[in-house]
Amino acid sequence: MNLAFRSFLLLAGACSIGVRASQHPLLPNQGRVEPARSGNSYDPYEPYDAGLFTPVSDLRSISDSAYTTLTHPQFPKHSVRIKESQFCDGTVRSYTGYIDVEARHLFFYFFESRRDPDADDVIFWTNGGPGGSSAFGLFMELGPCRVTSPNTTERFEYAWNDNANVFFVDQPVGVGFSYADHGEQVSTTADAAVDIASFVAIFFEHFPKFKGRPFHMAGESYGGRYIPVFASTVYDQNARLIDAGLTPINLTSIMIGNGCTDMLGMAQSYYDVQCEGHGFPFMTSISECVRLKQLYPRCAQRLQKSCKDTVDDIDCRSAFEFCEDAFTGLFQKVNAYDASRPCADTPGDFVACYPELKYVQDYLNNVHIQSLLGVDPAAVNYTWANMELNSRFDGHSDYWSFQAEHHVAALLERGVRALIYVGATDWICNWVGNERMTLGLEWTGQDAYRSEHLREWLVDGEVAGKVRTGGGLTFATIDGAGHMVRLFPIGCFGTIF
Repeated sequence: MNLAFRSFLLLAGACSIGVRASQHPLLPNQGRVEPARSGNSYDPYEPYDAGLFTPVSDLRSISDSAYTTLTHPQFPKHSVRIKESQFCDGTVRSYTGYIDVEARHLFFYFFESRRDPDADDVIFWTNGGPGGSSAFGLFMELGPCRVTSPNTTERFEYAWNDNANVFFVDQPVGVGFSYADHGEQVSTTADAAVDIASFVAIFFEHFPKFKGRPFHMAGESYGGRYIPVFASTVYDQNARLIDAGLTPINLTSIMIGNGCTDMLGMAQSYYDVQCEGHGFPFMTSISECVRLKQLYPRCAQRLQKSCKDTVDDIDCRSAFEFCEDAFTGLFQKVNAYDASRPCADTPGDFVACYPELKYVQDYLNNVHIQSLLGVDPAAVNYTWANMELNSRFDGHSDYWSFQAEHHVAALLERGVRALIYVGATDWICNWVGNERMTLGLEWTGQDAYRSEHLREWLVDGEVAGKVRTGGGLTFATIDGAGHMVRLFPIGCFGTIF
């Protein structure tokens, strides 16, 4: 089986129920706090939730030397450990911790907004893969600092937390600093979504100031498949929260950067970007393009029949691998993530093309930094990508077993806006395939979207790319950017989204 193509994506009611919080050493599973009854005897007339709901309420009360553990009766298998970890950006409060799911532990970072943490929106971010650490996004793309040495960082001026409170989560278990006690695994996007939705609900219940705030879920690359499912799970979970007398999450939008949301359609787009231009250099010979053009109808027909009209895992896998083998040969010879940034000596070596990755990995393997972050002893061997997990998701057919674009359409139908943004020089999750995916979405706002033409959009009077918007959906290209849209403030999207 050819995993080369897939490995490229690494980059990639009536009562209110609450929780009691307690502080523990920086180790997992130190026990839950039992709810306390008020007084010395049981009063049958006191509220059901008496003594159960004691939220932390103020993030500033979180210790920097011990974990505060958050639990919730609605989520008995999930808890959250959180500590203050002042690093990366000394101008804001930052926190790290673990989402504990019985024997599984997902690491997260949380940065308050530089502008107004008590009023600004909240953003969840994950990188892709599957198997890519979100520290990649934190330190190389949209986080508040850049790594400058194995033990130092410098402030990044265009960070997304300039005007938002931002989470970065290493997920699924086995990614980054996330780990399992006994080899437990998560091998599908649907299973990973349950943990994320539970985490969001517990956090918002504990810190009421975030309740009702606009909440945005964002990711890139394989995040184009993660985010639609994660957001749908958060949305659907709201009914359960309301039934329990809790505040629903104000899911406002999803944002997908350089996503491979429709993996099957993206595979077909590789002919377009190699042989029809679309702003990409012609690096495939005429004879090879003619051969690919003859294969294209067969590829499209097989994917439609075996993966979309019906989902036959064996036939779909065969069709997908046929198209992958046929159309991705070029990506072994170029920097598949950025046509404008060639890596002539080692085109297939991602770390060679982006040496910053090694800096990040060295920084996060620094013993002092791990102690500052509160990394559990079982997770001290940090790597930026888990290729075993990547292969396992492939083995469970996560690349094609569901059509993530249908989740995008369903969210749009329910009033959740969507932004699909793409660096114009990204081969692997290119703008052609993403635009085609958005034009194929079916929801009541589709005509308003399809009737619009791509137009230029501006930042500070300069052309930033092209955009189409309508019906709650915005598609935008970003000039001068590849797979990782760096040096681009989220505030710039405010002009189009």
